[in-house]
Amino acid sequence: MHLPRLRRSAVPAALAAALLATAACGTTEEGGDADESAAETGPVSTTDFLGRTVELDAPAEKVVALEWAEVEIVASLGVMPVGVADIEGYNTWVGTTVPLDDTVADVGTRQEPSIDAIAGLGADLVVMETDDEALIASIEEFVPVLVAEGSNATDNLGRMKRDVDMIAELLGKTDEAAALWGEFEAKIGETTAAIEAAGTGDVPYLFADGWIEGDAVSVRPFGPGSLVGSLGTAVGLENAWTGEADEVWGLGATDLEGMAQYTDTEMKFIHNNADGSNIFTEGVAGNAIWENLAFVENGAVYELPAGTWTFGGPKSSEAILDHFAEVYAS
Repeated sequence: MHLPRLRRSAVPAALAAALLATAACGTTEEGGDADESAAETGPVSTTDFLGRTVELDAPAEKVVALEWAEVEIVASLGVMPVGVADIEGYNTWVGTTVPLDDTVADVGTRQEPSIDAIAGLGADLVVMETDDEALIASIEEFVPVLVAEGSNATDNLGRMKRDVDMIAELLGKTDEAAALWGEFEAKIGETTAAIEAAGTGDVPYLFADGWIEGDAVSVRPFGPGSLVGSLGTAVGLENAWTGEADEVWGLGATDLEGMAQYTDTEMKFIHNNADGSNIFTEGVAGNAIWENLAFVENGAVYELPAGTWTFGGPKSSEAILDHFAEVYAS
């Protein structure tokens, strides 16, 4: 996933099913245990986002992930990656929610990961997104590659579940995936109930990040189809951004002049400041348009906790939901 950067610088296996069916038909307890073991350690396969069948002789234990959402998902399923692209960036933007341990090797940037570094890790599997598609042939000389979708502004929650399930198939972690998704769905229910109990859900929100180039402040709103927007919709909230947004990430674009449309709008403004750039505090200080916005005057400006990835997996999404609950119900 290369687009979402503040400075612009992110199918069940037939064989596994057959093995499970065999286990269910065992005539003795001993035979059933043997077949169950085979299902956990034998061949696994899945169909990735590009329609490619990816097959492994056994569930992957040594995984390299080149985009942070997939790093998070792999670690959330109980497999600590052996290699990650841009560990420093991951720790800044994602790591508070799903931390990495000090055994993980850095394999270069997300834009240009090192093929040599990946090959040297002896990995069983590399997980990437479609932005990295050009690397497939080079990496597959050394290790199988699984391509996840990463984002889909028409159904980002359904897409996230497909990515989780697909990765889990090749890790032999389908039970863990079901539990992970169950916890995420429970969080949606808890957050919805908290907002309803507070009676504040009729106030819209705008989530954005941004950057400064010279004297110009660029604002990037997260539309209804973004992952953040999909989470807001899931808990009954209204997204204030009604402008254009791209079809993959659900992101819009405006500037401080464009924010003037919200001068008299009662809403809650939430922003990401994981890198400490303070765009929506120090960066806009003294700007007449910004200072005159109703939500600024009312103190309805909220900072997302650092290390919460807005393009991530279920655990990042739970952290975003926790923040929605804090903003609306505390």
